[in-house]
Amino acid sequence: MENLGDQSAPAAYRCKNCQTPIAFRSELLSKSYRAKTGPAFMFSHARNIIAGPKQNRELITGMYTVAGIYCSNCGEELGWKYIQAYEARQKFKEGRFIIERAKILKEY
Repeated sequence: MENLGDQSAPAAYRCKNCQTPIAFRSELLSKSYRAKTGPAFMFSHARNIIAGPKQNRELITGMYTVAGIYCSNCGEELGWKYIQAYEARQKFKEGRFIIERAKILKEY
C-alpha cells in the first residue's frame, strides 16, 4: 500500500492545470530561462507530454529546431523541446526541455 506522506518520494513538478507529473526535481538543470510567460526551467527529461511538430525558431541565443510540448492529460502547452541547435556552443541544449514556470507546480 502506498503511503502518500512518504518523504522518500522524489519531489516532482506537475502540470498546474491537471496535476499530471511532468518532471522530477533531480531532472532540473537550470532556472535561468525565459519563455512566453516569463521564467522557465530547463529539464533533462520530461514525462506525460506530447510533442508538437518540429519548427525552426530564432531564440535569444540563436537558431534552433524545437517542438512545442503539451501535457498528455489536459493538452496545456508547457514549453518546448530542443531538437537541434545550429551553433556549436548551444549543442548541450539538444534533447532538453524548457518548461514555463507559470505552467507547473512543485510538489514536495
